[in-house]
Amino acid sequence: MNHPFLLLRERRFLPLFITQFLGALNDNVIKNAMIVLLTFQASHWTTLAPGLLANLAAGVFILPFFLFSASAGQLADKYDKARLTRWVKLFELLIVFIAGTGFWLQQLPILLLALFLLGLHSTIFGPIKYAILPQHLAPAELLGGNALIESGTFIAILLGSLLGGLLAGMKGALLWIPVVGGIIALGGYLSARAIPVAVPPAPTLSLNRNPFVETLRNLAYARQNRSAFGALLGISWFWLYGAIFLVHIPLYAKEILHGDETSVTLLLVAFIVGIGAGSMLCDWLIRQRRARVGWLIFAGGIGLSLCAFDLYLASPVMPAASSSLLNATALLQQPGLFRVLTDLVGLGLCGGLFTVPLYTLLQQESAPTHRARMIAANNIMNALLMVIGALGAAVLIAIGLTMPELFALIALANLLAVGGLNWFYRRPL
Repeated sequence: MNHPFLLLRERRFLPLFITQFLGALNDNVIKNAMIVLLTFQASHWTTLAPGLLANLAAGVFILPFFLFSASAGQLADKYDKARLTRWVKLFELLIVFIAGTGFWLQQLPILLLALFLLGLHSTIFGPIKYAILPQHLAPAELLGGNALIESGTFIAILLGSLLGGLLAGMKGALLWIPVVGGIIALGGYLSARAIPVAVPPAPTLSLNRNPFVETLRNLAYARQNRSAFGALLGISWFWLYGAIFLVHIPLYAKEILHGDETSVTLLLVAFIVGIGAGSMLCDWLIRQRRARVGWLIFAGGIGLSLCAFDLYLASPVMPAASSSLLNATALLQQPGLFRVLTDLVGLGLCGGLFTVPLYTLLQQESAPTHRARMIAANNIMNALLMVIGALGAAVLIAIGLTMPELFALIALANLLAVGGLNWFYRRPL
């Protein structure tokens, strides 16, 4: 089996990879810049508490996945995915303009609108990117292609979070954030123009204009395919799990570790580097025939709980609150920080081992004429569980649960989820 990095030489993969990379990069530049500004300068924008704002922003971004994923899946099955991608990237340029207006006027409602539209942009593109891979890649290349997409996505999330945080702390941030976002969006559109034609598998499909009815229909269809539906449930659970950590890392850095904006970046680096490493490790283990898919899913799932619970245990060893927040350099000198970073890397690594095989299984087990709609059903479930997770986390914190205690609770819940997934697949994967 060829090394997956060789795919980066080929037009059937590279333009899609670049387009996906830049799209994820831009989402996180704008989203993280917004969250950092609202976390550390909330009083300039609104009277709402920073913790509530973080969960509100996450919920607004996720909402389109729940509302419009089914419609996006229909479009991806009916039309040429390459052409759809180009239209989506033009839409991204408009979104950046709206976000720029919100930043310039310092209007929270406009920023939330832009965040909602960013979520809509990702909603439409999600079924396209995962459904196009089996059309352009051979079956033996699919796991490696997914690993590259997954790694690239999370590296883009990392770089976007870094860049967004840096831009948020710059003089003239309200101007520079949309300028950089516009440049990235333009690059995404140019790379999308090089994506080869992807012949639509269901050109005669009659579009259902009611997204709510189509959502129910998609979920009902997904349940008919046991193997694909199990993968869908596992992926969706991970997105709930991962979202809780990503949403709360800024607050964890500030309130538990007493760090500033740079410390947020440090924690994000640890988490996201771990996911990229885990994705590529998963491909290597399969190519070397050192592990079965089912074993990787189970091991990754158990590892997620172990790392999260150890993060709970490690958190109390951090220093007491001081009058000033610690930057990343100062934080690195604190006792116990290495253990926290190790746990975050471990969370990401185990997440990669858990999700990459599940994405590949979902693609392989879905009928070609319904593949995009199956992926759309996955996105619907992702959104549903992420919204439930965001609301649940907000309620638990509001009633007095600390963030380390929240991490311990989600670790225990994950053990139940992994056990449930293992029970679901009664036959070996």
